[in-house]
Amino acid sequence: MRSITALFFLFCFLVPSALAQLRFGFYGRSCPRAESIVANVVANRFRRDRSIAAALLRMHFHDCFVRGCDASLLIDPRPGRPSEKSTGPNASVRGYEIIDEAKRQLEAACPRTVSCADIVTLATRDSVALAGGPRYSVPTGRRDGLRSNPADVNLPGPTIPVGASIQLFAAQGMNTNDMVTLIGGGHSVGVVHCSLIQDRLNDPAMDRSLNARLRNTCRSPNDPTVFLDQRTPFIVDNAIYGEIRRQRGVMRIDQNMGLDGSTRGIVSSFAQNNALFRKRFAEAMVKMGRIRVLTGRSGEIRRNCRVFNNGR
Repeated sequence: MRSITALFFLFCFLVPSALAQLRFGFYGRSCPRAESIVANVVANRFRRDRSIAAALLRMHFHDCFVRGCDASLLIDPRPGRPSEKSTGPNASVRGYEIIDEAKRQLEAACPRTVSCADIVTLATRDSVALAGGPRYSVPTGRRDGLRSNPADVNLPGPTIPVGASIQLFAAQGMNTNDMVTLIGGGHSVGVVHCSLIQDRLNDPAMDRSLNARLRNTCRSPNDPTVFLDQRTPFIVDNAIYGEIRRQRGVMRIDQNMGLDGSTRGIVSSFAQNNALFRKRFAEAMVKMGRIRVLTGRSGEIRRNCRVFNNGR
C-alpha cells in the first residue's frame, strides 16, 4: 500500500509538467501586457525598416527547424563554445536586437516570466500582419532550451530538391501543403544574395526579362542582393506563386515547387487565390510554432535571450 501511495504522489507531481501545453492567453494573468509590449517594439522598428518581416520570418523558421521552437538560435557563441548562430546557414539571420529590446521591456514589466521563444513567435506574428499578411492568434507558453549546438543545424539550402524538402518538413510533422505555404510565404518578402542564385541565372527556362535584370544587378561587386518576390517584395501575399508559374522564381527551390508534380497544384491554387494563401499561411505558421516546444517545467525562462541562465 505504501508503494502504491508513493507512486500516486509521484504521478501527481509529474503529470502537470507532462501535460503542460501551449494555450492562447498564457500570460493573461502573469504578464497581461506581454503581447502588447512585443507588438509595440515590432511596430516601432517596422516604421523605420519594413524588411524586418523577412528577417523575423527567417529567424523563426531557422529556430523551429532545429530542435524545435526553443530560442536556441539566439544564444551567442563564446570562445571555445560555438552555437547555432555560428553556422553558415544562420550567418545572415538578423533581427536579434528586436528580440533583445522586447526582452528588456518584458523583464522590467514581468521579470522571469516571458520566454525568448515566445517573443520570437509573437514578434514574427506581428511583423507578418504589419507587412500586409494575415492577422492570426498564436498560443504561448513556450520555454527556452538549454542547448545550442552547431552540429544540430540541418536546414534546407536554396537548391534543395522538392522531394528532399518534403522529407525534411515531414520530419518536423509538417506536410507538403505546409512546405509550399511556408517556403513561398517566407520568400514573398526579403532578398537573396546573388551567389546563391547562380544556378537560376544559368537556367535557360527562366523568364528572359527577369534573367537580364538579375544578371545586370549581380554584376556589381560584393555579392549584391535581389528581391525574392519581384512584384510585391515587402508584402506577405500570394504574388510570388504567380511569378513561379511564369518561370520567374528567383530561387531554385521556389521555381521547382512550380514544376514538381507533387507541389505544382498547390502553387497554382495559391497563385489564383490570395484568401486561400492567407488562410493556409496563418495555419502553417501556428503549426510550425508548435514544433517540439518545451512547456511546463522543461527548459527555462532566460533573463537574457543571448545567454543561458547559468552563464554556460
